[in-house]
Amino acid sequence: MEMDSQIMHKAEVLIEALPYIQRFNRKIIVVKYGGSAMVDGQLKKNVIKDVVLLKLVGFKPIIVHGGGKEISSWVKKVGMEPQFINGLRVTDEPTMEIAEMVLNRVNKNLVQMVQELGVKAVGISGKDGGLLNVEKKLPDGQDIGYVGNVKHVSPKLLYDLLEKDFLPIVCPIGYDDGFRTYNINADDAACAIAKAVNAEKLAFLTDVEGVYRDFEDKSTLISELTLNEAERFVAQGMAGGGMIPKLQSCVDALKQGVSRVHILDGRIPHCLLLEIFTNKGIGTAILNSEEERYFYEG
Repeated sequence: MEMDSQIMHKAEVLIEALPYIQRFNRKIIVVKYGGSAMVDGQLKKNVIKDVVLLKLVGFKPIIVHGGGKEISSWVKKVGMEPQFINGLRVTDEPTMEIAEMVLNRVNKNLVQMVQELGVKAVGISGKDGGLLNVEKKLPDGQDIGYVGNVKHVSPKLLYDLLEKDFLPIVCPIGYDDGFRTYNINADDAACAIAKAVNAEKLAFLTDVEGVYRDFEDKSTLISELTLNEAERFVAQGMAGGGMIPKLQSCVDALKQGVSRVHILDGRIPHCLLLEIFTNKGIGTAILNSEEERYFYEG
């Protein structure tokens, strides 16, 4: 009997995914959600479907989201001009108020999308349960307002939610020791949370395909980097397109116990599933050690 080759291909894909499902079953994966994948309605649905699938096959995902584009558009709506210094948003008190409102709106919208797919989600900010404690960020000694560096993470609330089978969705707002509200760069928040919960994986959804040996030559995409190689890239300033701070965050996360960090192009539908469940992946994976190279060649 002739089997439809498409059907057979589906079976092969599922079998290829099996070792990864076994390897990461019950493991925590932190997904930093941002860029175009947050703005385009169809991409948004794809990402949420991916995360829900990860949850249903036994992973324990945590979403950490940004909302920079939304914040800028609301700042303009109320007649203010968004201000940036060296790529960092200057956040005065009125901007902070708008940022918190907008980020919470984004947060509950993501919760709604996950719930629609039949998975229980809970949206929290870094204020809830004292999750994210911050200090004022002073890039190059400059005061850019209510922008915080994560000083301490109290992950108990996240563990409680995961244990009760909820999917936590975290909005990057925290407070300092004086309980003043601060905006936190979502990459920083995702890294800090991934370290605190000893995540097996941290995935960044971005608007670049990954890390290139030569940023000008798109054929030089690197599938895998070790921690040492990533550190060399940062030291030599070799990665273009705003990748250096992201790589530095990845290096920090790996040094503090995260096993693998993935940099993915959120504009590719289902990039998360392709990266996690296939042998080659489609973005750049940064690994903690040489031994962690892809182990399924079958």
